[in-house]
Amino acid sequence: MRLRIHRRIKLSEQTQMLLLGMGTGVVVGYAAVLFILLIELMQVAFFGESGKLFEVLQYTPWYRIVLVPALGGLAAGMAIQFLAPEARGHGVSEVMEAIALEGGVIRGRVALVKTLASAFTLGSGGAVGREGPIVQIGAAIASKIGQVFGANSRQLTTLAGCGAAAGIAAIFNAPIAGAIFSLEVILGDFGLATFAPIVLASVMGTVVAQSQLGNYPSFEAPAYKFESLFIEVPLFMVLGILAGLLSVAFIRALEHSEDSFTRLRVWEPLKAAIGGLMVGLIGLAVPHVMGGGYSVMTAALFDRLPWMLLCSLIVLKLVATSITVGSGGSGGTFAPALFLGVALGGAFGQLAQILFPAHTGSPGAYALVGMGAVLAGAAQAPLTALLLAFEVTNSYQTILPVMIACSISAIITRRYARESIYTMKLARRGIDIRAGREVHVLRALKVSGVMNRQVTCVQESMKFGELLEFVSHTRYGDFPVLNADGKLSGVISFQDYKEVALEQGLEDVIIVRELMNSDVVTVTERDDLDVALQRVASRDFEQIPVVAADDPRRVVGMLSRRDILIAYNKALLQLRSPAPPSGEPGPGKPAGEGAAVKDRTDR
Repeated sequence: MRLRIHRRIKLSEQTQMLLLGMGTGVVVGYAAVLFILLIELMQVAFFGESGKLFEVLQYTPWYRIVLVPALGGLAAGMAIQFLAPEARGHGVSEVMEAIALEGGVIRGRVALVKTLASAFTLGSGGAVGREGPIVQIGAAIASKIGQVFGANSRQLTTLAGCGAAAGIAAIFNAPIAGAIFSLEVILGDFGLATFAPIVLASVMGTVVAQSQLGNYPSFEAPAYKFESLFIEVPLFMVLGILAGLLSVAFIRALEHSEDSFTRLRVWEPLKAAIGGLMVGLIGLAVPHVMGGGYSVMTAALFDRLPWMLLCSLIVLKLVATSITVGSGGSGGTFAPALFLGVALGGAFGQLAQILFPAHTGSPGAYALVGMGAVLAGAAQAPLTALLLAFEVTNSYQTILPVMIACSISAIITRRYARESIYTMKLARRGIDIRAGREVHVLRALKVSGVMNRQVTCVQESMKFGELLEFVSHTRYGDFPVLNADGKLSGVISFQDYKEVALEQGLEDVIIVRELMNSDVVTVTERDDLDVALQRVASRDFEQIPVVAADDPRRVVGMLSRRDILIAYNKALLQLRSPAPPSGEPGPGKPAGEGAAVKDRTDR
């Protein structure tokens, strides 16, 4: 039995959300701790040793470096395939889709499956990060908490943001960046109603992580001192341009990899195994690309990696991450974006120091700026990137160069890629996160759940007099017309025969085929109501035929403008009401099948 806070305790909605946000932060904080420990446990199980992965791999037999990522990919793929298909991918896009289309409703099992699948992928050396998974894990936990307490769609959306913020904050020990990431990327809303619960959740997630793991960030960064901003500002601008171009390349590589593996006609878990095998082959040559790469980023920030290795890491990490994500491995793209930025900035900094030795800071300073710039471009989150760089260094001296590079990188990426590493996946599914709620609601509803299956069709050979007699007994004015084989050949409406109806003596002379409109506008059962509404409105129809997805000439129902509006209004009411119990269909789920189509050939 679901509990509803406002019925049991007389608290204002804002107070309720603050308490739920804090509670969510605590629970997600412990989930993040368990997730980190599970990844380490998986690494020990796969490679026999914990610690810095690229150092462990230097003493690992070559066949294990190649085969272990394939085994981890297969295990992750099977967990996703059989337990929760929505746990596939990096996780952030899936949370954004759930918020946009499902009102923040996420199945509770997603948290468990995502934890397990991501631990398999990361522990076996998959070239992804743990931030994307913890966003989905945190959001799923928060959504489940909200459903238990009967939260409505708006509250569930805020709680999903709380879960994401707490997860990022706990992983990075960066509460400000965690909160801003959730507000900037996940929700796109900085309103007070969402801001306060998310900040509290982020703080509580950090407190829990610090109490269990200690007060230190995911990677270390030294304090930097910039020598001459008048000389270095142009260099930071150039670095911002390069970071923007690298962000575009990263987005395109992810897109191309997903396309390539989609075309590969094999079992889905086997795709993840193939991807793991490919990553293992890359890691055999350069083990630094495997895993999350936090220790590698720390080495680059302290200027401990040679120039040629940094340049190779830019290319190989981009390829390895794209393969891991595209093949179906479970892991995030947040850390790889940071990795690419650190490698780019470190290489650029070493070059700048050679050219201007007396006027430039250490290469590690440029690595830090590059880290923020690539994240700002690839994720289209400049504010998150700026605050993360500040929290990592605790130095105001980093603010100016990071602001310059982040701004330029974000502008270039938006100009040439349009979508981010998170929205790209959604855009390919036809989901526009920037669109209004009404579009999301219509796209969440399918024609199959709204259409009228009690359809009356007319035959081409029907005489005009019979049609008039038939029309007088029905409330509709638009009818599908079938040929002798029972296939759709046209539609007929009052507009098609209104002039003939005024003339006498034509009832037995003219047949329907001579009056019908053969240029038919239809929708399929699988189309969403946004598509259907556009087609209904294209010629000002009251209703249009619904055809089978596998046969565009077999009529299975009719869809009217009124049906669409009624379904839309019901969906809005459901989104504003408390969440349905776990297991019940949400507002976007199709209804059951109705009766079959009837053929009115006897009229």
